[in-house]
Amino acid sequence: MIDILQGRQAHVVETGEGGAVELACGKASLAGSVSQRACVFCGSRVVLYPIADALHVVHGPIGCAAYTWDIRGALSSGPQLHRNSFSTDLQEKDVIFGGEKKLEAALMELIDLYKPKAAFIYSTCIVGLIGDDVGAVCKTVEKRAGIPVIPVNSEGFKGTKKDGYKAACEAVYRLVGTGDISDIPPHSINILGDFNLAGETWIIRDYYKRMGINTVSCITGDARVEDIRRCHGAKLNLVQCSGSMTHLAKMMERDFGIPFKRVSYFGIEDMSAALYEAAKFFSDDPTIMDRAQDVVRDEVSAIYPELQKYRAALRGKKAAIYVGGAFKAFSLVRALRLLDMETALVGSQTGDKDDYNELQQLCDPGTVIVDDSNPLELAKFCIEKDVDLFIGGVKERPIAYKLGIGFCDHNHERKEPLAGYVGMVNFAREVYRSVASPVWKLVPRRQLNVRSSD
Repeated sequence: MIDILQGRQAHVVETGEGGAVELACGKASLAGSVSQRACVFCGSRVVLYPIADALHVVHGPIGCAAYTWDIRGALSSGPQLHRNSFSTDLQEKDVIFGGEKKLEAALMELIDLYKPKAAFIYSTCIVGLIGDDVGAVCKTVEKRAGIPVIPVNSEGFKGTKKDGYKAACEAVYRLVGTGDISDIPPHSINILGDFNLAGETWIIRDYYKRMGINTVSCITGDARVEDIRRCHGAKLNLVQCSGSMTHLAKMMERDFGIPFKRVSYFGIEDMSAALYEAAKFFSDDPTIMDRAQDVVRDEVSAIYPELQKYRAALRGKKAAIYVGGAFKAFSLVRALRLLDMETALVGSQTGDKDDYNELQQLCDPGTVIVDDSNPLELAKFCIEKDVDLFIGGVKERPIAYKLGIGFCDHNHERKEPLAGYVGMVNFAREVYRSVASPVWKLVPRRQLNVRSSD
């Protein structure tokens, strides 16, 4: 039996019939718990990384740049500069005497070589400790190079991945409002928090295009600096990854009066709701809602027969979910329900109290809900609930395989689109292939169950 660490009990709750129970969240990870969370630097890096025509320079030791090199499966329809990893490679001498001159020289060389539209400079832990004035270096280089050179205040020790999201939003916001918006049509949106993993942004933009809605910018999937500079000309912001982009949406609402709505593009229900939300906002043109209904009808009718086959095969199977943002967890619970699967365990790294209250209302009684969990806890509940599938990211994959459980990658490294209607089919297919694989009958845990039943 695996015990929960002392101090972690308040971060775990099992849903029941008595209504929502308050779950502890939004706190620093318990020392020694080996949290699945990433650092501030990693949070900012993964958010800004898909801006394809910008230069991304990590000011710090080479390990920080290596860790986040091409970390997302974010595709670009044009420039590929974002897929390179540049670092000032700070050494012991730089730690003692400072790395500002090294950073300035590196920036001038890279800007001259690659001709980027902007540059983002990420501070790491060591930079915060030695006190390099990254902002001053950026101002100097910006004057010399004639492009925006933006410091990202992402020293890793300052908090968690969620704080890195905020640092990224504040950095990219320096571009917003600096471009020409004279040619932007009235029915225009920005898509915030979609990162074009495996081309998902292209799928979503096409749905809106078929409805008659123009997308000014996607921040940051397949993003271009010029589009971000003019994104304040949109009439509505649709926030997909609320954990990473709500801060940016609130700043744009405050300064430019652009309202925002939280949406999700995973699963049939949430994908359809996202299209209808945009159509309702542009109610001055009723044909947009008509076209939205056409898109939903055509897409659902095309995938429903195949989904029914997977549903019959997956009925009654149990899944565990552990993801970065809680909003994605909502969609996954609903998507699994559509496949007639049960959610036995669900949790996130960055959820807040409202998120967990909503999860408790959404999930069936007996579902375990966790905040900022660790490998031992996740293993404990997977075993106790006897789950057939674990949906998570790269850090959760080894947990699943060591326990002899099928795994579905729903993180930013994946290479297959899981958003949109076509994404729902891909998700169902991957879930089926993972759960139905005969290899799981051979793992020791399943062998024990087979012998006991005999």
